[in-house]
Amino acid sequence: MGAPLEGIRIVDQTQALAGPYCAMILADLGAEVIKIERPGTGDQSRTWGPPFIGSESTYYLAVNRNKRSLTLNITHPIGRDLLYKLVDSSDVFMTNIATNASLLKYGLDYETLRQRNAGLIYASISGYGRVGRRADEFGYDLVAQAESGIMSITGHAGAGPMRFPTPIADMTCGMFTAIGILAALEARHKNGQGQMLDMSLQEGHMTWLENYAGAYFATGEIPQQYGNRHPQIAPYEPVQAGDGRWFILGVGSDNTWRKFCVVAGLDNLAHDPRFVTNADRVRNYDELIPYVRTALGQYGADEWMQRLRDADVPVGKINSVAEALADPHILERGFIVELEHPQLGILKSLATPVHMSGTPLRYDRHPPTLGEHTEELLLELGFAAEDIADMHKQGVI
Repeated sequence: MGAPLEGIRIVDQTQALAGPYCAMILADLGAEVIKIERPGTGDQSRTWGPPFIGSESTYYLAVNRNKRSLTLNITHPIGRDLLYKLVDSSDVFMTNIATNASLLKYGLDYETLRQRNAGLIYASISGYGRVGRRADEFGYDLVAQAESGIMSITGHAGAGPMRFPTPIADMTCGMFTAIGILAALEARHKNGQGQMLDMSLQEGHMTWLENYAGAYFATGEIPQQYGNRHPQIAPYEPVQAGDGRWFILGVGSDNTWRKFCVVAGLDNLAHDPRFVTNADRVRNYDELIPYVRTALGQYGADEWMQRLRDADVPVGKINSVAEALADPHILERGFIVELEHPQLGILKSLATPVHMSGTPLRYDRHPPTLGEHTEELLLELGFAAEDIADMHKQGVI
């Protein structure tokens, strides 16, 4: 059998990160993804750098493998007709055009495309969704991080709001969009009908509130910055060993707490009424943590991690990015993808972390150069070489 989405065609008229990341996940799952880009400039992320490899930004290269690039001027009537021709024979159309007015102007709104292809899955990605008072506002990852409430609880108390170091709002929206597309394809399999997905960066990022939202709804107490401390589990955080190195200690249950106490020489605390249950330990955190820190000063990080692993107490080394990407376990699992690029040599990127025994994912196309597959795709659509040359002259492609 081939990859799980083999036979599914996706027209991806998005750029930057959320849409392209979603489309790459689906491409890795086997879908045919046709990336629509502006002639001459292409996806804006191609210029987001440094660093660059040759003329391409590493940002663009990281999220655009397994696609074919078609340059198309959708403001030109012929360009729009070409896009319609593609959409008519496709399963999914993705767009992140910012406003409803622009979608209507270019004839790329859901109702227009649904009239042409009733089975089409139409995935819209925007800052705030297509309905609601802020529907036509532009959206950005950093703004979504701020407005979601996440920045107000990230970082150490008193240190000011903290941005997550990667564009997590974009990536989260991309992942949820992929989930939605897969669900819509399954629904179509049952009822034969397509539908629209209305995805927003703001809502996607707010899902990271999870336990904080639950606590707020229950108590009305506004969550604060905890730094590395977990608000509902203790001790569950980075800790420092006697050699000055840090590692992760994850005491996630009362049974694990008792095991930790034995290894750490804190037997007297295992049944101390202040610390017996997790709720006790959270309530009495300020009394608890000095005992833990003092005990961990006895040995170095490596020895502590080995002792605690042997006792089935969760621990982890705090890797640098270089160490994480060179982890032998990660390499054994094939999580680093290597693809040959015709201009840039071997490119490495992170795989989609889905391992399927019967229909494995595929990694067989390098991130395309701008318009690399324009002529190939137009020939597939039935256009003659002279027609394609004429479209070039007119600025359609």
